[in-house]
Amino acid sequence: MGKADLHIHTIYSWDGTCSVPAVLKQASHKLHLDVIAITDHDEIAGALEAVELAPHYGIEVVPGIEISTAEGHLLALFVREMIPAGLPLVDTILRVGKAGGLCIAAHPTARGSPSLSEAAIRNALHNPQSARFLLGIETFNASIVHRAGNTQAQALARTLPVAAIGSSDAHLIWAIGQGLTRFPGQSAHDLRRAIQAGLTRAQVGERIPPARMIFGWLYGYLLRRAGWIQSNLHPEAPVTLARISPGEAAAIGAR
Repeated sequence: MGKADLHIHTIYSWDGTCSVPAVLKQASHKLHLDVIAITDHDEIAGALEAVELAPHYGIEVVPGIEISTAEGHLLALFVREMIPAGLPLVDTILRVGKAGGLCIAAHPTARGSPSLSEAAIRNALHNPQSARFLLGIETFNASIVHRAGNTQAQALARTLPVAAIGSSDAHLIWAIGQGLTRFPGQSAHDLRRAIQAGLTRAQVGERIPPARMIFGWLYGYLLRRAGWIQSNLHPEAPVTLARISPGEAAAIGAR
């Protein structure tokens, strides 16, 4: 069974703290994952960078986006172009499908962030067109903000024709892999087929105390605002703190 983490953020997200190479190093060399998806907030650039660098790290990358739809957050996987934010859920799903991708409901029904409601998900699945591309929901999201919604998400998934997905929703280097998706095979192609067939299962990774999660992210976020990020210079180097240039910092701050 392959191991995948399908919801990871980099510094291309406003709240991410890790460079793309740092994420690849952690996922491949330390966690030995087979596949990851980079899903930055309303941004595709980090995912495309990861796809380009992935062969040097011995891991497959699914390019994706966490899209802010009018009804809540949606993961678009296997896409290589921007999908606009702010559109109705069904319209967003259809655009993802046209771009060759598939959709996962991110942290469904969870409070504390823009999450898709049960009604919104059921409505999209009742639409024959959008149901072709809304193929899974996160039944385990490891983020401290969303964990409380996992039980309800699991109950919802049991009543729907969707694949169960486990994800870390990592914004920190050591949070990657806290939630995993297991699937038959090892490749990204195998993963896609498993999602389409509903053969995936969510797996809980290492449990990290909530206090460490909160203060760890705050520490990393403040470091980023000061111009420091978790980075990796080349695949054989360790992941370390690296200074980013003022221009890079300004660009990050603008996202």
